[in-house]
Amino acid sequence: MNALHPIHPADPAIHHLTAPQLTELVVELRTEGREFGLLWPSATSGEQILDGRVLVSLGNVPASTVINLLALLREFKRHRGRA
Repeated sequence: MNALHPIHPADPAIHHLTAPQLTELVVELRTEGREFGLLWPSATSGEQILDGRVLVSLGNVPASTVINLLALLREFKRHRGRA
């Protein structure tokens, strides 16, 4: 994960993610994002699949969106810690 190089929704690197792994990412996003007001209490790993990609039930966004948001939060926290 790198905030400067977001993952594309069709990136084959995320095709192997399972629903439990996506659930862990959503939980991490909730935890990391809480401080910034990013709250998705109803977000879950979806059972919907689009073009071979499991979607997160967050308005049916691709899993790459969750991964990219986590990368941005981590990058922000890392830079904030330097200031």
